[in-house]
Amino acid sequence: MTLIAIIALAAWIYLSFFRGGFWRADQRLAIAPNPEQWPSVAAVIPARNEAEAISAVMKAHLAADYPGEFSLILVDDNSDDGTAEIARAAADGSDRLEIIPGAPLPPDWSGKLWAVHQGVEAARRTAPDYYLLTDADIVLAKDTLRRLTAKAQAQSLSLVSLMARLDSRGLWGGLLVPAFVFFFQKLYPFPLANDLNENIAAAAGGCMLVRAEDFHAAGGVEPICSELIDDCALARRIKDLSMTTRIWIGLADTEAVSLRDNRSLSSIWNMVARTAFTQLNQSILMLIGAVAGMALIYLAPPLIALFLATHHNFVAALIALAAWGVMARIYWPTLKLYRGYPWQSAALPIAAALYMAMTVSSAIRYWRGKGGQWKGRHY
Repeated sequence: MTLIAIIALAAWIYLSFFRGGFWRADQRLAIAPNPEQWPSVAAVIPARNEAEAISAVMKAHLAADYPGEFSLILVDDNSDDGTAEIARAAADGSDRLEIIPGAPLPPDWSGKLWAVHQGVEAARRTAPDYYLLTDADIVLAKDTLRRLTAKAQAQSLSLVSLMARLDSRGLWGGLLVPAFVFFFQKLYPFPLANDLNENIAAAAGGCMLVRAEDFHAAGGVEPICSELIDDCALARRIKDLSMTTRIWIGLADTEAVSLRDNRSLSSIWNMVARTAFTQLNQSILMLIGAVAGMALIYLAPPLIALFLATHHNFVAALIALAAWGVMARIYWPTLKLYRGYPWQSAALPIAAALYMAMTVSSAIRYWRGKGGQWKGRHY
């Protein structure tokens, strides 16, 4: 038991000092100088049954204060809830918005990437300098596109991405959403992804501004057409283009906000279960390793500390308490971003246990032939 506590503490010390400082949650979209000439941008928005959110999303895009040429292409991916009609009404006759009906989904393509591909092909007619690849449930602030483009131009970035602020209302949202963001940063440390000399690449698909020249040099989305974690796959291909190709990913607050309702446990469960086993390469060995590893570093410390009365190993309990304390300390910056309270940091093991269950659920869905379920499709 003492050995388990020591391993858990060592793991948290490693994560604190040798994982790029991911936990600081300090990669934020700062103000960059305006370029001499603003490049043209075409936003490509895949939408499948987004009736609840699409009006607000369209109005936000059309209200952008971007000084350069800016157009919108909405790809209606065979929606049956009136998404296209609602988007058209929200645009109120604006000539900046083009709505194209999605073609039938071909084999080996994910629905989202097929819609993105069609949107990009339509946008290429005007040869934009950048594509804004964004989701149909993400509302951008008025100045977000301008700030993204200014940063990309000032720092010669091929890809600039923001992880949108997710809905964290309610019991389940408050417990699980900040933990999800923390886990994502741990898996893809933003400071390392943003370092030209590091091999890690990451992006957040809800809001990505990509230089068109580099996007096409990487093959667009066709080489990753079946990827479910498509944002990070695209970031990998773009970062690998050359020794000088730079990407950047940061955390959003009000700059990009997701309208996806996360108040129910099922909403978050389905979001995670859709791709968790894919992240493990559909490997049973990696699944066992991931569950065992999370149990060791997230569950063992509080269990050893809280059940001192049953095992009477004071040394193990003290070491486990230290591990739990380090865990809570490095979780706090992300929790703070989501308006949490310091005492909630201690509840990270509860969230971790639920995410372990979601990961196992993801594997079971895959084995039953229902992996990657999203919007009525299975991948």
